Amino acid sequence: MRAVTWQGPEEMAVVDVPDPVIEEPTDAIIKVTTTGLCGSDLHLYGPLSPFMTPGDVVGHEAMGIVEAVGPEVQGLMPGDRVVVPFNISCGSCWMCSRGLQSQCETTQNREHGTGASLFGYSSLYGQVPGGQAEYLRVPFAGYGAIKVPAGHPDDRYVFLSDVVPTAWQAVEYAGLETPGETLLVLGAGPIGDMAARIALHRGLRVIVVDLVAERLARVAARGAETIDLQEVDDVAEEVRSRTGGRGADAVIDAVGMEAHGAPLTRLLHKATARLPSALAQPLMKKAGVDRLTALYTAFEAVRRGGTVSLSGVYGGSMDPIPMMQLFDKQVQLRMGQANVRRWSDDALALLEQDEDVLGVEQFATHHLPLDEAPRAYADFRDKADGMVKVVFNP
Repeated sequence: MRAVTWQGPEEMAVVDVPDPVIEEPTDAIIKVTTTGLCGSDLHLYGPLSPFMTPGDVVGHEAMGIVEAVGPEVQGLMPGDRVVVPFNISCGSCWMCSRGLQSQCETTQNREHGTGASLFGYSSLYGQVPGGQAEYLRVPFAGYGAIKVPAGHPDDRYVFLSDVVPTAWQAVEYAGLETPGETLLVLGAGPIGDMAARIALHRGLRVIVVDLVAERLARVAARGAETIDLQEVDDVAEEVRSRTGGRGADAVIDAVGMEAHGAPLTRLLHKATARLPSALAQPLMKKAGVDRLTALYTAFEAVRRGGTVSLSGVYGGSMDPIPMMQLFDKQVQLRMGQANVRRWSDDALALLEQDEDVLGVEQFATHHLPLDEAPRAYADFRDKADGMVKVVFNP
């Protein structure tokens, strides 16, 4: 089969690899019909390169048609249409039973001290072949694979794999329940954009910050207020000016470790990515520092007693955190990989409505064949050609 593979820092290639097969009785094989390119994939493209091996099949946002199932898979059969969550969870362990599927004790990667395995996401998270491919092996398929009905195009459902539940959790963790409360969203990439849509659907006042005009226009068209990072000197002060001097009731950081700014840290990321893995891996684990511009902005812009919800990925072990500020402002902080199956049923019920409530069918800006993935990675990194969300059709 054809698959997108990591070959080195900022080097992706579409090559022929062996077809996946049933390895465990709880596995299923799906023929991938649509698969997404995620902002988190760019971390593999650069900062997390030391944990990659040439030939790794990437991608974690897949859906398709079941081709085969193992003898212990219940509730699925060949021909079913399914979406595959990006995290691999068993559904029966202590963590899964408490809605913490991203911490699944069956698929945890204890040798690295990390949580549940992820599709296509480095040795840190299990080195499981990913979904930017023609076929995908799905472990624990009877629990993990989300059956979806026929009748709508793939774009109605494919974002259940990551974008919708990640944004859904970000809004849930923000903890705002009263219509009209102010939610600040940092970043109008796919997760920030979708978080804004979900929050607006719930009746919240949403302000979105970004520096790309096309992205700001997308969220503004859905009803969000916007702040262009290139037109204000101090985001937090601008937010306070719009909220009676108080600040946002909650902030979602949908940017993460590769925020705009911190050029020295960016150079360090690039240099570390090119070191031999034996040197780079312990350096990343024990001395890694993120670009924290977005996180610091969140701390500044949230009101006293407010909440900061982190959905952007951070990987640094030595990040300096302003503890005095957090304590003094009494800031609540929630974060983590999305527990996809915790939110997927509620999200699916919304997506199954006749009306496309969240605008998912027009959410992707680019539909490309799999062979164009190497160029798409570079364009997505560079925010070229109005690119916000890419899906591939193998």
